[in-house]
Amino acid sequence: MAYTISDACINCGACEGECPVSAISEKNDKRIIDADTCVSCGACAAVCPVEAISEE
Repeated sequence: MAYTISDACINCGACEGECPVSAISEKNDKRIIDADTCVSCGACAAVCPVEAISEE
């Protein structure tokens, strides 16, 4: 199951650099996770300073 980023995201970009499969990108001043690319490793959630990333 893929991870998702909630509206609590502050667009800091910390998660994007941690993703081993480059599933995270920026769109309309928000970070988004491509569910088809995400391997559900949790690396992004572990570094999110506002805990805006969770499993869908």
